[in-house]
Amino acid sequence: MNYLQRQEPARALPASVLAGARSVVAVALNYHLPEAPLFSDDPRTPRGIVARYARYDDYHTLMWERLNALLAAIAKQFTGVTGKAFCDTGPVTERDLAMRAGIGWIGKHTNLIERRMGNFFFLGAILVDLALDVDPPESTHCGTCSRCMPACPTGAIIAPYQLDARRCVSYLTIELKGSIPVELRPLIGNRIYGCDDCLAVCPWNRFAKAASDPGLRARTDVDAPELIPLLSLDDDRFRDRFRNSPIRRTKRRGFLRNVCVALGNIADAAALPALARVAESDGEPLVREHAAWAIERIEGAQRKRT
Repeated sequence: MNYLQRQEPARALPASVLAGARSVVAVALNYHLPEAPLFSDDPRTPRGIVARYARYDDYHTLMWERLNALLAAIAKQFTGVTGKAFCDTGPVTERDLAMRAGIGWIGKHTNLIERRMGNFFFLGAILVDLALDVDPPESTHCGTCSRCMPACPTGAIIAPYQLDARRCVSYLTIELKGSIPVELRPLIGNRIYGCDDCLAVCPWNRFAKAASDPGLRARTDVDAPELIPLLSLDDDRFRDRFRNSPIRRTKRRGFLRNVCVALGNIADAAALPALARVAESDGEPLVREHAAWAIERIEGAQRKRT
């Protein structure tokens, strides 16, 4: 994630992103999705966990539509105003801007928390060359609660408000392009794209209502998907299956890497034939490596049972 370092000078100078920038309009969009079953009732069907936000079509398209519509409304009201919308694009840190704009506060898990939405919402920002009244930042309401810290499966939250991103499951399964460190693989469990554990345990979620924006389209193909069939995806089938999905970000090689790790952790012998095929003949060395690890882990679990 070296791009964060490269973008640091521009993040400190909004005018370098938008000439004459004077204000930021920060927004949030609720995507709270009631938790779906993580496993089939059939123990012979190993399934994976996908982060809640990725159980919808790619949120970037929706957010850009909403942000550009808001920018158009601002331009209509204030003639001559210039603005630029951001959602995970460009040198803009939406979380920090949303905190300063009063949308919510940064919790001990380093994510933003909002009183009425809890933890599950998308963020966006609009820079404008217009002086707007400033909203005060939200105060912190975590109190003595620290449920999020022990909830992290890899111990990535090393202290309140401090995250070692190198251990975070979301980083390991999405942003990391190479091999997942061997010592962390068993801790990932059957998470194949992202992780919600630190978010899900936050008490503020009890006030959250189910997402209602009609533009949010839930995807049944990533709601606890069967893992073994995913090993059969070639590049074309991967792109077709996950068209308009955030999961495409990992590309096939990263996604199948994650699937292999999940199968190794579930340790179901039913996965051995598919894993053996992948370990022997997949065109991606990264996938072959993780398939071989999964086979070794399953076989080790079998030996312990006997």
